[in-house]
Amino acid sequence: MKIAFFSAKPYDKTFFNKHNAPYNFELQYWETHLGPHIANAVDEGTEVICAFVNDKLNEEVIDVLAAKGVKIIALRCAGFNNVNLETAKKHGIKVCRVPAYSPEAVAEHAVAMLLTLNRKTHKAYNRVREQNFSLNGLLGFNLHGKTVGVIGTGKIGKAFCNIMLGFGCKVIAYDIYEDQELKDKGIQYLPFKEVLNGASIISLHCPLTADNRYLINKESLAEMPKGVTIINTSRGGLLHTQDVIEALKTGQISYLGIDVYEQEDKLFFKDLSSVIIEDDEIQRLMSFPNVLVTGHQAFFTEDALAQISSITLNSINELIHHLPHKDPSVVLA
Repeated sequence: MKIAFFSAKPYDKTFFNKHNAPYNFELQYWETHLGPHIANAVDEGTEVICAFVNDKLNEEVIDVLAAKGVKIIALRCAGFNNVNLETAKKHGIKVCRVPAYSPEAVAEHAVAMLLTLNRKTHKAYNRVREQNFSLNGLLGFNLHGKTVGVIGTGKIGKAFCNIMLGFGCKVIAYDIYEDQELKDKGIQYLPFKEVLNGASIISLHCPLTADNRYLINKESLAEMPKGVTIINTSRGGLLHTQDVIEALKTGQISYLGIDVYEQEDKLFFKDLSSVIIEDDEIQRLMSFPNVLVTGHQAFFTEDALAQISSITLNSINELIHHLPHKDPSVVLA
């Protein structure tokens, strides 16, 4: 059985080749992202497409894949906002994902961004390499005792909450499903606006849906205390970029850390160091000294890649052989 991987990087090949040993699937790797421009190049008889976060599986693409004989779309990520599930269902194509791969990897990266912005270790690193040991401009603040607002307390949000509790923070949260274990630890669930009102640090850990696109916008930013810190390791579309830029200019946002960006499919996972980036908004964001941007790196640990590859291949095997799946959240359509 042939699996065609799109947006494939060297590390994908390393981990998927290693974990393919029990299955002996035929693995084909494409460096390009999947979209209308390349869908017709998929070989006839390819049964599985393995896609990543910036691959475009819209109606047009899925129609082509169905005609090619594709039976499964396997997302090697948790998010699925880039897939037209209704079209997949219409063609009888199964869609699976990896809803939980080392949630600690993403949560720890969010904390790393928060600490880097606050204590300015990235700036200190560059200074001391130039023999500049001055502390001017490196003033930070204690996390201990601060109120942290967490939007979304699924597996990643829960891991982030636990880390913040370890720092001695007060944690308040918003989610349509409340986690009793977190409540038992003293985390208070509040309405969305009350979380924004009450926290000096906001971290986003929710999936992107049609209902929460631009969750952070001009109106919601106005609900936050002046000088708020915002961390987003979830999906770029949760932030209205232009509204965030305006809030940075006025000081409403003191620090911003983003590992995701709404237009990242044109930028992330590529070496663009020798070209001119035409995206004015990302250039503007990177011009702020109090903004930290990483290129969808939060998931990128050995532990997470091992889990992603093993879970993805196991899910494909179970779907192909019509085996029962232990976790119903893995199969989307």
